[in-house]
Amino acid sequence: MLTMKVAAILCLVALSGFAFFDAVNAARQFRNAGCNPSSCGSLTISSPFRLKGDPPHCGNSYIELACENNRTMLHNRDGTYYVADIFYGGESSTIRLVDQSLDADVCSILPKSLVCYEQIADSIFFMSCRVPMTSSLYIDAASCANASFSAYPYFYALFGGETLNDTGFDESCTVEVQVPRPVGLQYSNITDLRRQSISDIHRELLTGFNVSWDCATNMYLRDRNRSTLAEILWRLKFILSNYLDSFRIFFTYGIPSHETTSSYYTSRTQVDFLVLTGVGIAVRTLLGVSCLIIVVVLKFRRRHLCMDDTIEEFLQMQNKLMPIRYSYSEIKRMTESFKNKLGQGGFGSVFKGKLRSGGFVAVKLLELSKSQGQDFINEVGTIGRIHHVNVIQLVGFCVQGSKQALVYDYMPNGSLDKIIFSKEKNINLSWEKIFEIVMGVARGIEYLHRGCDMQILHFDIKPHNILLDENFTPKISDFGLAKLHAIDASIVSLTAARGTLGYMAPELFYKNIGSISHKADVYSFGMLLMEMAGKRRNLNAFAEKSSEIYFPSWIYDQFDRGEDLELEDATESERKMVRKMIIVAFWCIQIKPTDRPSMSKVLEMLEGAVELLEMPIKPFLLSMERSSAEPTAAAIDDASASASASASTTESMDRAQCSASDS
Repeated sequence: MLTMKVAAILCLVALSGFAFFDAVNAARQFRNAGCNPSSCGSLTISSPFRLKGDPPHCGNSYIELACENNRTMLHNRDGTYYVADIFYGGESSTIRLVDQSLDADVCSILPKSLVCYEQIADSIFFMSCRVPMTSSLYIDAASCANASFSAYPYFYALFGGETLNDTGFDESCTVEVQVPRPVGLQYSNITDLRRQSISDIHRELLTGFNVSWDCATNMYLRDRNRSTLAEILWRLKFILSNYLDSFRIFFTYGIPSHETTSSYYTSRTQVDFLVLTGVGIAVRTLLGVSCLIIVVVLKFRRRHLCMDDTIEEFLQMQNKLMPIRYSYSEIKRMTESFKNKLGQGGFGSVFKGKLRSGGFVAVKLLELSKSQGQDFINEVGTIGRIHHVNVIQLVGFCVQGSKQALVYDYMPNGSLDKIIFSKEKNINLSWEKIFEIVMGVARGIEYLHRGCDMQILHFDIKPHNILLDENFTPKISDFGLAKLHAIDASIVSLTAARGTLGYMAPELFYKNIGSISHKADVYSFGMLLMEMAGKRRNLNAFAEKSSEIYFPSWIYDQFDRGEDLELEDATESERKMVRKMIIVAFWCIQIKPTDRPSMSKVLEMLEGAVELLEMPIKPFLLSMERSSAEPTAAAIDDASASASASASTTESMDRAQCSASDS
């Protein structure tokens, strides 16, 4: 329990770290609401740029331009640039700058190197060299050399290539200045460019060069004379502003595309901020899901520890168990790692297996439920202590951690429902064989009620739970809902209904009909008997005649009119046999439990002559319409067929300890 709390606290701490992150996101502003473009000369200035004097919330304060003498200027610590043009759309978002430090008449002063400009192919390198260069790639720039930044006596200009080595760069030279290639030299053939003189290059530099908005922003931010603390605060302010701007633009123009990135985003960093935010949200989601999984796993593990304790305590108390206890590895070996699935039982999947002795078995791998292992205890506590020809034999079981399995005798002919309800009719049993199955099921139920030291109430008698061996001998199976009960007690205490709708006794969901007792199994047997006699389900939504939808009501009216069930190719004795089955079924499905016979009386009636049987009164439910015959929605909810776990096999097993420890 302590581990679960620690895990939950760690998850809350981790998630609270992201709460601040969300608070920053919530603080974003739509800063440009109501801002109109400004103008200076013929140039229009709009977001993300702003003109000095614009309202404070308009544009990005880190790219503030000034209008001086009707000319747009960009000032930073390194110098002043004339803004010749701003390109808001198209293939790239750029700004054209002209370095105002250049002398229009002589080139003794060169442009400033742009540290934000990293492209090689579109650059011009001004470099000083130790020795003279003979290659035609180098353009003599000695007339523009300035002793203040020329390290060596020889000075050249060099146009960029794909890489610096592609330009023919000599290791004896040092790059002094790197600037973007001027607009006038942007699209010339590289061979033609190398024919330019330094005067031509200088003249083109006066027309300006294009840089990205990112570069312009970095130019504005570069202030090398700031103190370290001031620089940090400055950049934090810039980052937060960019972050909020990125959300403003995102909520205005949507997911960044090539067009919106070029047109609206101040810099590439704003797109990066959005990506980082997405990553942060993804990490937060992943962390939250991981924390949830950890808590669920710990809870799950805690529940199973309690379940294991309950089962082990139960097994230690039993001294009459005959089944063998197998390890999980033995279960996997005998089923060949659960290779051959036979079907789905009430509480798990069933697989075919083979013992070392060569005999075949059916292995039910129990699914995890909320019953704290009660389904396992029910099965082992009931059939684990008895042996009867008409009750499935429990060969062994497995309890190993969360793995639980039950090993039964293998029934090659499957369940009864596949025989009597099969449309393919691969197996066509005679009426004599069907009657033998009926008698076998009745004897099995009678043995459960009276043949043991404790009365065993099955609570889920239905065709699906009647298995047939190689000789079609019936075996009652699936005791997941069973309950042990003292033989001398007439009333069973249940906290919730159990069984399968259509076979459940009405007292299980109508409390005023009567007390719950062994007569609930009698009712279920009666419904099963009715289906075996009609070789069809009692409730048939696909019947050709609407009056035949509910078979018990229809056949009762037939008998009341003196008409028997129509049987093809049946002898007179077989017709009497079927009539006897139906009359006994009507006795079994009487509404009041006190009106139903015991299973001993049922066997006596089935073994006697049909002429000695009287037709009972028509059960109240059968005289109603189908909609009324079925339980109400509220009753169905109360009569949930799951063994949700109100079932307790032994009165001495107290499961409240698990619930208390979980809380």
